[in-house]
Formats: sequence, C-alpha cells, structure tokens
Amino acid sequence: MAPQRRHASPRFFTSSSVLSVLIVPFLLFFIAFPAPAAAAGSAVIGIDVGTEYLKAVLVKPGIPLEIVLTKDSKRKETAAVAFKPTRDNTPFPERFYGGDALALAARYPDDVYANLKSLLGVPFNSDKSEAVQTYRSRYPALKLENAGERGTVGFRSDRLGEAEKKDVFLVEEILAMQLKQIKVNADNLAGKGSDVRDVVITYPSFYTAEEKRSLELAAELAGLKVDALISEGLAVGLNYATSRQFPSVSNGQKPEYHVIYDMGAGSTTASVLRFQSRSVKDVGKFNKTIQEVHVLGTGWDKALGGDSLNDLVVRDMVTELVQDKKLKDRVTPADVGSHGKTMARLWKDAEKVRQVLSANTETGASFESLYEEDFNFKYRITRSKFEQLAEQHIARVGKPLEQALSAAGLQLSDIDSVILHGGAIRTPFVQKELERVCGTSNKLRTSVNADEAAVFGAAFKGAALSPSFRVKDIRAHDVSGYAVSLKWPSESRERQQKLFTPTSQVGPEKQVTVKNLEDFEFSFYQQIPTDGNVIESPVLSVQTQNLTASVAKLKENFGCSPANITTKFSIRLSPVDGLPDVIGGAVSCEVENSKSGSVVEDFKGFFGLGAKKEQAPLNEDGEPSESITLEEEEPQASTTSSASDATSTISTKENKKATPQTKVETIPIRFSSFPLGTPAPSKTELNRIKTRLAAFDASDRDRALREEALNELESFIYRSRDLVDDEEFTKVIKPDQLATLQEKAAAASEWLSDDGEVAKTSEFQEKLKSLKDIVNPALKRKKENAARPARVELLQEVLKNAKTVMELMEKQVKQDEDLYTSSQSASSASTNGEASSTSSAEPSSTADPLEDLDEDPYSSTASQTTSTTSTPKATGPKYSIFHPSDLTGLTEIYESTNTWFETQLSIQEKLAESDDPAMTVAEVDTRLKELERTMNRIYEKMGAAAAKSGKDQSKKNSKKDKSEKTQKAKSEQEKEQKPKANVKDEL
Repeated sequence: MAPQRRHASPRFFTSSSVLSVLIVPFLLFFIAFPAPAAAAGSAVIGIDVGTEYLKAVLVKPGIPLEIVLTKDSKRKETAAVAFKPTRDNTPFPERFYGGDALALAARYPDDVYANLKSLLGVPFNSDKSEAVQTYRSRYPALKLENAGERGTVGFRSDRLGEAEKKDVFLVEEILAMQLKQIKVNADNLAGKGSDVRDVVITYPSFYTAEEKRSLELAAELAGLKVDALISEGLAVGLNYATSRQFPSVSNGQKPEYHVIYDMGAGSTTASVLRFQSRSVKDVGKFNKTIQEVHVLGTGWDKALGGDSLNDLVVRDMVTELVQDKKLKDRVTPADVGSHGKTMARLWKDAEKVRQVLSANTETGASFESLYEEDFNFKYRITRSKFEQLAEQHIARVGKPLEQALSAAGLQLSDIDSVILHGGAIRTPFVQKELERVCGTSNKLRTSVNADEAAVFGAAFKGAALSPSFRVKDIRAHDVSGYAVSLKWPSESRERQQKLFTPTSQVGPEKQVTVKNLEDFEFSFYQQIPTDGNVIESPVLSVQTQNLTASVAKLKENFGCSPANITTKFSIRLSPVDGLPDVIGGAVSCEVENSKSGSVVEDFKGFFGLGAKKEQAPLNEDGEPSESITLEEEEPQASTTSSASDATSTISTKENKKATPQTKVETIPIRFSSFPLGTPAPSKTELNRIKTRLAAFDASDRDRALREEALNELESFIYRSRDLVDDEEFTKVIKPDQLATLQEKAAAASEWLSDDGEVAKTSEFQEKLKSLKDIVNPALKRKKENAARPARVELLQEVLKNAKTVMELMEKQVKQDEDLYTSSQSASSASTNGEASSTSSAEPSSTADPLEDLDEDPYSSTASQTTSTTSTPKATGPKYSIFHPSDLTGLTEIYESTNTWFETQLSIQEKLAESDDPAMTVAEVDTRLKELERTMNRIYEKMGAAAAKSGKDQSKKNSKKDKSEKTQKAKSEQEKEQKPKANVKDEL
C-alpha cells in the first residue's frame, strides 16, 4: 500500500490564547540557544545527475564548494555501472563504475548499465514507450523487463546467484549504486569518519512527478537525504548570480533577462531567468540588499542531445558496415543492431568521432574483429557529411528557446544574453543555428563553466538551506513546469479547477475554499502535453478525517448555520520537489463575541500588568497623560483636557462596548495524503532492495580486502627472495632460519599459482604471517645493528659531560660550605668580645619597678624596639649556583645510567649479529632522554648565574665610569676657579 501522511494542525495554541501567552516566550527562549556542534559541522553535497556523466560538489566547514574527485582523480564520473563475473562464482559479481564500467562493455555488454536517467519514472510499456524503445535499440544486449507492481523498467542480470537473480533490478536501484559511490568519494574528501547525507540534486525542467519521485527513491536507497531538487536551468542561474550584482528594482532600475540554454547528452532545455536585486527589511531598523533569480518560462526537447547526434554516426557506421563486400547480401542493419558487442564498440567510438569533428573537418575510426572474428572495418566521415545527417536535428535546435520565451511572455529583444551550458553545446552547427535564431552572435555567452555550473549551483542551494553555512543572500524561485489541477466532489458531481499554471512559482501558498461540509477526498493532477494532447497524470490524493465532526461542533456549540460555515485549505508547490502539497486546512464561521475585552487583556489584569489604557506613557511628574479620542465628524479639536471632553469620550466607549462584536471560530482539519500514480515500493520490497544493496557492498568490501591481502602476499614473497640474496640480511639471520624462509617462500609461491585463485582472505593472511615471523625480527636486528654504534657513542659522550659537570658542582658546593663555616667562626668571636666589653663598662643599675609588667602588644614603641634590637640568626650556607640536592639528583641518574650501560654493553659485545640485541636503541634513547633532562636543568642554572654575574659587572663598570666623570668635572671646575696671574706681573 502506498505510504500515507497524516496532518493535524496545532490546536493547542489556537484554542487557548492564555496558554499561548505563557508558553510562547519560553519556546522563543529555548530556540534562541545555538545549535549543537554536530549541526555546525554538517556537510552538503550538490549532485548533477546527467545522462552521460555524474558530477558532485562538497560543501563543508573548511571546504567551500569543492568538486568531488573520482578514485581516478577525475572531475566527473561516467554514469555507468557494470557487473563482472568472479572466478569463484560468488553470489554477487564484482561492480565497476564510470570509465572502468564502459571499458567492459565490449566483453560484457549484457551487464553494463549506462544512461539510466532517461528511464527514470518511465512505464515499461515496450510497445508505447518511446524512451524504452530508444534505450533498447542502443543497448540490445541488456534484458529489460517489467518491474513487478510498479510497472516501470527493470533489468535482469544472470551474473548473480540463483537466489539473488530472481528479482529484477529497478532503475532506481542501479542508480542508487552510482549515487552511493559518489557518497563514498565525498566522505573521503570530507575527512576520516565523515558521513555526508544531505544532498541537493538537479533535474531537467521537463521532469514529471513520477520522474522526480524516482530520483528521490534512488537517493533514499543510496542512504542520502534530499534537501531539495533544483531544475538544471535554475542551478546554472544560481551559479551565474554568485559572482554578480544585478539592478535594484527598489531604486526603479530594470531587471536583467537571460536564457540558460542547456544541451546535454540526453536532452535540451531552455529557461528564461530574471535577475534583479531588492532592498528588504533586516534585523532591527536596518535594510539589506538581496539578489533574486526568478524562472519565468521553460522549453525543452527531450530527445535532442549528444546521444541523438551520436546515434546519427552509429547509423552511418552500420550502413557502411553492411555494404562491405565481406558482409554484403548476408548481413542486414537489423542483424548488426541486435549484436550487443558490436553496438557497444560502435557507440563508444561514435562519441569520439563527434567530439573530434567539433574541432576538425574530418576524422575516422578503425575496428578489428568487428561483428565477425576476421572482419576489420575502417570508417571515415567529414564535418559536412555529419551536418547533412543532422539536418533535422539542426532544425530543432531553436525550438526550446522559442518555447521558453513564449511561456515567459518575452521577445528576443528583451533578452540580455543566451548563456550556453552542456557538453553538446560545443558542436559547431548548434551554436551556428542559435546565432541564426537570435539574429546575432552577440547574445550568445559562455559566462559559466559549461560542465560544472549546474552542480556548483546545486551545492550553493544546499549551503543556503543548511543552518551551518552563511552564504550570499540569493533568493531562487522556480516554476512548476506543468499545470496542476484539483479534482473534488461537490453536490453529487466531480468538479475540477486549475490551481497552478506551468509558470506558477514554487513555494507561495494558495487559499482554496470549498463548500464541502462532510469528509471527502480530493486529488491533484499534472497536465502533461503529449503529441498535441494533454494527459492528466495523478499526483496526490488527500482525505479529510474530522470535517464532519468539526462542522457538527460549530453548529452545536456556536449555532453556526451551514451557509456561514467555510472550509479552507492551504496549498502550495513544495519547495523540496515542486509537487503540490497541502499544508493545512480549517473549517470556520463567524459568531458574536459578547466579551468586552480580549483574553490577553484579562491575563494582564490578573497579573497586575494593567490594560492598555493603564499602560499609557508617564509625564515628567509621573502621572499618566490623558488621551482624548475625537470623532471624525468634529473637524476642530482642543489639545487641552477638560471634564466635558472626558465625559464624551467615556460615553462613546460605552456605546461601542454595547455594540455586539463578531469573531471567527476556527477548527483545524486533520487529513491524510498519499501519492498517486506509480506505486511506491512497499516496506517489504524496500527492505529487500536495501538488503541486496548492503550485501553487494559487503561483497565488494570483502573482495577488496582479499585483493589487498593477495597483493601484499605476492609482494612479500618477492621481497623475501631478494632478502635471501642480500649479504647484509644473511648476517642478521641464523642459517636454519634462512633455510626455513627459503622453503616457506617457495611453498607460498607455488600455492599461489595452484590454489590462489580460490583461496580466502584468511589463508592469504596466514601465509603472510608465517613469512613475516621470520623476516621482521631479522630486519629489526639489522636496523638495530646499524643504528646502535652511533647511539652508544652519543650516550658515552653525555655520560662524560655529566661526570665533568658533577665535579664542578661538587667543588662549588664545597667552597660555599667552607665560606659559611669561616664566616660563622669570625662572627662568634666578635660577638663574644663585644659582650665582655659591654658588661665591664656598664654599671649595675637599680631594678625597674615596671620591668615585671607585660608590654602592650599593640604598642608601636614596643614593636619598634623589638625589631631594632633583634638580631637575625643564620639558617645555613648560601649556595651561589647549585644546591646539594642538584648534585644528589644528577649523581643518582649518572650512577644508574652508567651501571646499566656498562653491564648491557659488556653483554652486547659478546653477542653475534644474528642474536637478538641485549641493548636496544629504544632503551638507549630512553636513558639518554632521562639524563639529558637532568643535565638541561643544570645548564639552565648555569646560564642564569652567568647572566646575573654579567649584569652585576656592568653595574659596577657604570658606577666606576660615573665616579671618574664626576672627579674629572670637579678638577676642571677647580682649575677655572683658581685666580689668574696679572699680565703685567707675567711680563
């Protein structure tokens, strides 16, 4: 059964205004908190799902808009996946993607799946579906079948096991494999442990609801979450707008109009876009300028593209092939067209021929053993012949552009430029025809990257939707593409109303009012023009659940009559996929309101906040200012407040209160919705598909691990053989171990050639371990023997330096202690002499009668006397640089390291090179680090002492220089003051 969606409007807030006043502030308070760190670190992928290529761009904090490279470091991946049979005939074949898959097309044409985009959402009706017939003619070896209940296209593969191949592959299932491979590449780019799931995917503007849902289903099967689908034309327009500013319509300027003309491999589309800027309200009282991109109209040709041009070359090849004298009169074009390997090779070279003709006037291709074993074929074609073959296609080039302009209601003269996009746009006659349609070549622009503009636009859209990124404010507005009508029962007959046109904007809501007062079901349909007719394709069905009960409640509780009851629904085109979506519904009627005040006013009064009139602003003296309401019929009004004015105002208000007021009673409508059209896979079917995809992934993972183990074993066998012949290696391994290594390496090599094809991963790992157990210890000994002498020499040098430093420290500590001892002896002698002289000199005095009283502890005099007369006692020697504890610490480290070193070195010297070392390099390094750490602390103290000594010396020198200058100046002054002799006396 199709999945249903139940909708219920939030009745809690609408039924009680008091509770809403209480709760809403708290909700706003909690919403104001920032998002968790996990949300801030999220990433988004933009994916351009093309007919021939898949492209992806990753957006992540620290990685702004970076193309996701394939495993071969290419910027785009061929949209193909192939199943290659395995030698051990496992239930799941080996999968190849991109160019590796196309390389297998000639060998396994029945299991290479490419260009799946053209089959999404297409019914299997092989007799009526043009897309299915075209695909079957291009890939005749593939087995196309009806995909069960869905009725869409499915593929059957004989490469799977008996149980696995019972169910056909959905197109969405195979496309999901390619999308999952893109996700793996994006996760690798995002960093270890990343799991990127949010995506924005492009789609052609002609996609219907069925095709969009198929694309979403493929993304879901790949483990991706679709944030939005974006039309290819709008994605290119977004990319164009990211680096430009457009005229502001708020200032009266005219917007710009551009056409995005996109010719890809499978189809051609044209989208008319309007680019403009506008000033809108920002936070607070500020305004901000935003850029806007509006899609105004679209046009398309579903069958015009690079593949249709390649088909012309393939048909010409087949025509010349059957005319060859070896095949003539016995092979028909139908025979060649049904030969899978031949068609795969022709299609592969036809693509190259067309691309070469874009730059050259002539080219060709050569084939060996084509169709038959001994048949070789050479093909030549000129550009002029190619253009003759494509005459009908050339005439169709301008149609999408004309359709888009007609839908937008514009003329070519209104268009500023035609922006070219897509790989097939490089074909010379395509641009030439567009120049003819536009009347000039000046309108054609290559302003964007023809291959990557769409995928970058999709990634920008994803970043704009994510709360984790802040991007340029560009508002993008898409259109529905198809008209949407509503069908519902009313008055015993079905009614129909067109709700949206092909140019209706995606996103805005529409209020739809119906007369139905009982539960009913209504449906939405897309109106798809096909061959001059309009086909109505069902999209969505909606069933109300409480409409009848809600109407009865309005009648019973509020006395509403059926004529006054209104049923409304809010409907929009979903911003996610552009399909019709019912947001909510309500049934209502107008009733008399007898209450004089609102519930909010009563709530304010209950809490002492006062009504609005009591909250008037205060004057400077603190009293509320009076406000006089004047009736409109009195032209003159007095600004002074008087008693009569106040009385008239009050009476007027009382009259208003007496007049009955009306209010609208509203009851939300609950409803359920479910998609129409192609049924979605059931839960059981969905689980089966996901289980098979997971089994495929596990099989590929196990196969990759097996290949890795096999390659590692092979390389180690070759390495072991080389080591056996290495003289340096033979010195570090014992003869019996060397013989064992030779035997095991030879046995492993022979085992690989005999049983390696069917061996399991564990067997490879076991063989590898048996070889590594012999080789790795020997290699470790070789490395130790090479590195040990230098480390031993270094340790010896450090030990020597440590011993020298210890001797210096011991001398310094001894000198400081001797100096302290001598100073203590001199101090005690002088103290004894002073005491004896004082006792003999001072006469004995009478006892002070207040001597026995305690001194005032708070007296400043007592404290000063105490501090003055007290003599500080020496606590011990003062060490100039090193403390005895420094010497003790260094001595302990030195002794332990030296003892260990001498012991282990004597043992190591007795061992052979093939013995395990008694003294390893790691142990030497550990001892070195411990000793150097202690030595560094000693060196730091020495450096600090040296710096202090230099500073003191500089101070002494400066004082000496200053005293010399002062004395010199004084002598000069004395000379000047000396009285000069009389000149006459001198004469």
